[in-house]
Amino acid sequence: QVQLVESGGGLVQAGGSLRLSCAASGRIFSINAMGWYRQAPGKQRELVAVLTSGDSTNYADSVKGRFTISRDNAKNTVYLQMNSLKPEDTAVYYCNFVRGNVGYWGQGTQVTVSS
Repeated sequence: QVQLVESGGGLVQAGGSLRLSCAASGRIFSINAMGWYRQAPGKQRELVAVLTSGDSTNYADSVKGRFTISRDNAKNTVYLQMNSLKPEDTAVYYCNFVRGNVGYWGQGTQVTVSS
């Protein structure tokens, strides 16, 4: 099993920045991809950013140029740096690790951007 714990969410004004962290523990091996998803009220969960084991990245069009996903292998932590935040970025953000065909999720952290 893999346990994921997100932190770093909060309330920020439009144009501000936040950095989310996802600390992983447990059987952390052969992870194929690490990513961040978000779910706004009344909407489906959507992919925000993904980082593969080969260090390639992919971002949702809505966050390109504003968000950056990165990792610290020594700390078993994945980050999401979010700049130039917009009210439409308001959502619960979830960390996700994939190993083979199994996905692991954190409990989520709330990000609220005020206008």
